[in-house]
Amino acid sequence: MPLQNPRSRIISIRLSDDEYNDLRRLCMSSGARSVSDLARYAMRKLLRGTTKNDGISQHFAELQGQMLTMSSKIEQLSARFVMPHNGNGH
Repeated sequence: MPLQNPRSRIISIRLSDDEYNDLRRLCMSSGARSVSDLARYAMRKLLRGTTKNDGISQHFAELQGQMLTMSSKIEQLSARFVMPHNGNGH
């Protein structure tokens, strides 16, 4: 059965390994068939202007907030353990 609206456009974004792994986990937990399907679904919801009463949208917003918090905490921890290079080999 042919697609009603064939997909002919591609977008590309760069993600860190952590971001991609988080996205894959979200994909599996949400039941999406693929990362692309999950991203397409999320973009459609954004373009349609979802409401706060939409349970799925609220769930995604909560997960996004948690992912941003985790990312921020990872950056903070990484900054604590990075030793400045002093140029003398030590």
